[in-house]
Amino acid sequence: MNWRFHFSGLLTASLVAACCLGFTQAEAQDRASPLAKGLSKEFASSFATVNGTTLHYVRGGKGPPLILIHGFPQDWYEYHAIMPRLAKQFTVIAVDLRGIGGSTAAPGGYDAANLAEDVHQLATALKLQSVYVVGHDVGGPVAFAFALRYPDTARGVMILDAVLPGIAGWDEIMASPYTWHIGFMQAPGLPEQLVPGHQDAFLGRFYTIGKFSPADVAYYLKAYETPEQLHSIFELYRAFPANVEYNKAHLGANTLPLFIAFGEMSHQATMAPKLAAGLRDAGFTHVQTGVIPGANHYVVQDQPDAVAALIEQQAAGPPK
Repeated sequence: MNWRFHFSGLLTASLVAACCLGFTQAEAQDRASPLAKGLSKEFASSFATVNGTTLHYVRGGKGPPLILIHGFPQDWYEYHAIMPRLAKQFTVIAVDLRGIGGSTAAPGGYDAANLAEDVHQLATALKLQSVYVVGHDVGGPVAFAFALRYPDTARGVMILDAVLPGIAGWDEIMASPYTWHIGFMQAPGLPEQLVPGHQDAFLGRFYTIGKFSPADVAYYLKAYETPEQLHSIFELYRAFPANVEYNKAHLGANTLPLFIAFGEMSHQATMAPKLAAGLRDAGFTHVQTGVIPGANHYVVQDQPDAVAALIEQQAAGPPK
């Protein structure tokens, strides 16, 4: 079923494991605490030690739990503009993926299935039941891995402007000139040599795609400020082949509702029908797609009201 939504507003090879150990929790706290100050007092910046790492997350609101997973080159702050609205209806948890923002870097574990385990253990630690998971960009495959691993603990998953490793449409997007950065980031040691000290030049290319203010850009550059943070995101991209293999090996009958939405102007938008068909063929029985008008790839940045309304509509559905 295809729905179109019309809304008016809407990392030298010398970096080894010691370099990946990241910040202590206190250092992460120093880095992360100010980040929640852009929100009202009902939101709190907190940490949880799960799955061999320490995750930073921001939580607020009451109601059915909603977990928000950011994309690249962003962190939890990607969702800050819509979190107050969502908090009126949901318990909102926006999390930093391991090694990014205020979360602690780890020697490994950056494949989507393990990142989904991070999120699952966080939900368990917070005693959240029947969660709804939203993932954008690289957060999309993490949300999808959550759907594969823990369908009985979720009431649904939303994937925002992301194709999925090993699913129909993936090969076409990986061959697109728009994804030039993936091969660069996957090259062993190369981005670790070239990017530190030049984040504004490298990451800045991506911020031109969406409606990022100078303050937004300054904020996100801090979230990818250190070699540890950069190495973490590069390792996440290097795990893409492992994600392909994991997904192919774990597909099967799955009744968890999946909603996949693309920005109207995103280069990935044309993959929506193919992706949906591939998911249905793979065994997902409840797959829907949508388009966010007026948005490019960074859908939350471009059209926050439309994305918030879409999440409200889908996440408020009855538990599976």
